Amino acid sequence: MSFDRHDRMKSLLMEQVASFIRLEANPNPLITVTNLTVSPDYRYVTVFITTIPDGGEADALVFLKRKGRDMRHYIKKHSRFKIIPSLTFEIDYGERHRQYIDTIAQKLEKPGQPSESKDPE
Repeated sequence: MSFDRHDRMKSLLMEQVASFIRLEANPNPLITVTNLTVSPDYRYVTVFITTIPDGGEADALVFLKRKGRDMRHYIKKHSRFKIIPSLTFEIDYGERHRQYIDTIAQKLEKPGQPSESKDPE
């Protein structure tokens, strides 16, 4: 599988951002980087996150926005990028919805559970 330059940049940035969060963030709530979008000129990056437990998103966003400048310095120090992108942070609601659908599907697929609707015979 070959990666183009954009994919390599995205992968390396994701690794650097996750590493910074692991080192600097309080583990409650646990912040997980789920995706990044990188602008075509590599100057802007949007970092998508989720938290465990649910409901810690507001605190995580406050932390990340406050530490954005430190994170850029960390990326500059630990990488060889020509351009250090400006970072913005958002909650990954798509991931939250996927997790919710997975839990519903698991409840429906459990064998041996009585079904809610029974055939009147």
